Amino acid sequence: MSDREFKIRLKLNTAAFAIATAGTLCFPQILNLRENMLGFTNSIFSVFVWLLCLYAVSRSLQTIDLHDRRGWLLAALFSFCFTAAMLFGVRLEAVGNVNFKDIGLWISLPVLTCLFTILIRKFWDYLAGIEEKKKALAEHIRLPDTPAKAARYVDLLTFCFLLLCWIPVFLAVYPGFFVYDAQDEWVQVASRTFYTHHPLAHVLLLGGIVCAVHKATDSYNLGIACYTLVQMVIVSGGFTCLLSFMRRKKIARGIRILSLLYFAFFPVVVMFTLCSAKDTLFTVALLMLLLVLLDMGSDADKFFSSGRKMFLFVAFAVAMMLFRRNGAYAFAFMVPVLLVCHRGHIRKVSLLLAAAFASYFLISGTLTIALHAQGGESQELLTVPIQQLARTYKFNRDVFSEEDIEALHEILPEEALALYNPKLSDPVKIRFRNEAFAADRSRYIGLWLRVGLKKPLSYLNAWLVNSYGFWYPDTVIDVYAGNTVFTFTYEDSSYFGYEVEEPGYRDSKIPWLDEAYRKLALEISQEKIPIWSMLYSPGAIFWGIAYVFTYVLYRRKYHLVIPYLMVLLTWLTVLLGPTYLPRYVLIFWFGLPLFAAMLAEEL
Repeated sequence: MSDREFKIRLKLNTAAFAIATAGTLCFPQILNLRENMLGFTNSIFSVFVWLLCLYAVSRSLQTIDLHDRRGWLLAALFSFCFTAAMLFGVRLEAVGNVNFKDIGLWISLPVLTCLFTILIRKFWDYLAGIEEKKKALAEHIRLPDTPAKAARYVDLLTFCFLLLCWIPVFLAVYPGFFVYDAQDEWVQVASRTFYTHHPLAHVLLLGGIVCAVHKATDSYNLGIACYTLVQMVIVSGGFTCLLSFMRRKKIARGIRILSLLYFAFFPVVVMFTLCSAKDTLFTVALLMLLLVLLDMGSDADKFFSSGRKMFLFVAFAVAMMLFRRNGAYAFAFMVPVLLVCHRGHIRKVSLLLAAAFASYFLISGTLTIALHAQGGESQELLTVPIQQLARTYKFNRDVFSEEDIEALHEILPEEALALYNPKLSDPVKIRFRNEAFAADRSRYIGLWLRVGLKKPLSYLNAWLVNSYGFWYPDTVIDVYAGNTVFTFTYEDSSYFGYEVEEPGYRDSKIPWLDEAYRKLALEISQEKIPIWSMLYSPGAIFWGIAYVFTYVLYRRKYHLVIPYLMVLLTWLTVLLGPTYLPRYVLIFWFGLPLFAAMLAEEL
């Protein structure tokens, strides 16, 4: 070893020692141990963490290209966001507030960002090496195409297999999970009084089936069961299309088999397949749109020469927007991206986008007029401002002048503000006076701005604590704790609304299986199992998706960026929602096999 090599090695080892030591000292800042810090600091475990960090950082620095500025920049950006999320999240989970004067937070942020950046860059190189080996192997092994007749047979078997696997759970929770605004949607159809609060397409589908079957059989439970079965068929069809797509793209058979078993048995997938919430059909439409976007990105010329593919693009985009309004917002942000990325086909892209939005507005507008649906509610769009005002009023009332308090009470009465729940906007939001707000919007926007300028950190904390479950992996989802519904009171977990709202009722045919799903939905059971618990965490899966998104950017796989971007934009819209629940980001679970395939294979 030359003197120059020795000096470089010494510098790298010194840097590794310093980074590993600083990282280990700051590591407790991202662990929920604030009441018992000795659990880490005065433990042999901290020595193991330090040794592991020292080895990993030292090996990484000696093998990574230190001059790859683009790679380091992307890794640093991801690491900074992840570290900030962990540092903020652990505080929000522990005390419901981020103290921005905490010096430990600001010391840990750059230290842990540096540590994670090095480790991520090393792992990216490891993944890139695997890809190169697979490409070399693929040149010698070419998988044959599945004959069309055999492919249809496989798709039919897949479709039937999924339904058969879900039937026992359906019988166990019969007539299905009739929950999450289901009663409101059914009442609209039953009373012929419609509101635009919920998507009218879903209101008509859900309420129409339940009411039609009840009229024919005098059984609401059978009506709910029929809707559940219809949805099971739709979801099974969507998953079958995804698995068929993976087969056509020559994804490894092992990945496809694991994906099939995951769809058939993973509890989150099964629960929402049997759940009446609009999120399920919205997510199926979004999943199909992702497949179309992948097709568009992989071979644009072939895509834009196929009338069928262009029709599916419009159809799935319209369906997605009809079943959740935030889908329309996310898709609107995709417009400039699609126009830029496919500027070679800009005329056809423009026509498809125009057709999608025109169809959406035409259908939703026609339904609104035909059903005489009442609208005018603003609180859904104002969820975050409402929470910000309510939190500041509760903890910093002195910043409100008498005039401000008078204006605030015009839109949010005192009894509403007293119900402020940091994690859930519904108690305050449902009492918001839309008529007063609509009469003088500028007055109340001015109020919000004045108070925000006085207490910006209160506003920031109000938003963070209302949404952190979407980006902090270790969140325990308990937003409904203490709320009593039809058949139970939420306690330590609000993961899933295990319920049959009136006019239905639970009539389990397999009680022991019903009890197993009740525990998954309402008790902290899966959270107690290391690693496995992360498969149930919206925050953990989000960071997995964000990690792969930055990796495909690093590898310049731009045809994969657009589908990931659509998912991330959808995620951004729910950050402005009423709370954090898995149902709002159901695409994380329905799309997980697709994301894994996009990482493992070249689609």
